[in-house]
Amino acid sequence: MEPRGVARRYFDAWNRRDPEAIAGMLAEGGTYSDPAAGPGLVGPAIAGYARTLFTSFPDLSFDIHVPVLVNDQTVAARWTMRGTNTGALAGNPPTGRAVALPGADFIVVADGGIRSVHGYFDQRMFVEQLGLHVSVLPKGTGPVSFGTSTYFQPGNRTKPGAMSLTAIQVRSDEEAQEVVTYTRRIMGELPGMPGFISFLGAVVGHRLMTITAWRDPEAIAPMFRGGAHREAMERFFGPDFALGGVTGVWIPHRINEMHVRCIACGRMQEATGQVCECGGRLPEPPPYW
Repeated sequence: MEPRGVARRYFDAWNRRDPEAIAGMLAEGGTYSDPAAGPGLVGPAIAGYARTLFTSFPDLSFDIHVPVLVNDQTVAARWTMRGTNTGALAGNPPTGRAVALPGADFIVVADGGIRSVHGYFDQRMFVEQLGLHVSVLPKGTGPVSFGTSTYFQPGNRTKPGAMSLTAIQVRSDEEAQEVVTYTRRIMGELPGMPGFISFLGAVVGHRLMTITAWRDPEAIAPMFRGGAHREAMERFFGPDFALGGVTGVWIPHRINEMHVRCIACGRMQEATGQVCECGGRLPEPPPYW
């Protein structure tokens, strides 16, 4: 079959959302790559990648522009991928956002089968269309490492009487994602615990850390009785998970009073009332943590 005809059948398989048919279009040893999949997927891995995309975007489809024959074996095809993110994506909950992502595939055909597919698209555009935050940071500079953080504060302005801290060093990206999944479940349970104040989590490479603020040490007890936190600890102390880690409860030695700046005179003072010494109104104080 002429290469452009093979390319059309390949895209038809994508638009039928048929992972096995997609993988079946590639010849034995044929490879697939794109910015998200990485280099050189082969055989069942291609079907698995397609299946993951269809789970994240059940209505996924491609608008194909007229394929162009670059040479006797290579087809260049511009496309626009469309779909709505109603399923989990890379461990993240669905955003419900629709995407219309332009891209291009270069497809090499030999003896009626596809030898390779190299896909190209703008990863930043993809993430931004999903309504997600994009940060570009170096991995590290000298002793300083960079990562991402999550802050959860439901509006509790209580002064913390205890902090629970966790730091886990994992061995792989897969283990890091497992910790993140447990953490998201724990965050969903925290608002139901009366003494919970706020949560701060950070991921720096394969090191994952959390700091959770509580009204007092006794308020932490429900964390250990069941739910996602107990499951996570059983996983951590069970066989073959993570390199190591530490947990603990810290009691503050001293937390000073919250200070706010007067709107009228600009003076910084304790947020013990609603009116400044100058008679001006004080702003609503932020949470302690």
